[in-house]
Amino acid sequence: MSAPHSTEHADHSDAPQDGVEAIVPLMPVVLPVVGGLLMFLLAFIAVFVA
Repeated sequence: MSAPHSTEHADHSDAPQDGVEAIVPLMPVVLPVVGGLLMFLLAFIAVFVA
């Protein structure tokens, strides 16, 4: 029948990890940092143009 330690289980540890899935745990840090940089860039452009 079925063995308790079957080698046919879904273990994809050797599969390449998707880039999006690698970044998802970092979203609480990445979003504020990128948002702050974007606001600074837009403010710099507005002051430079004005």
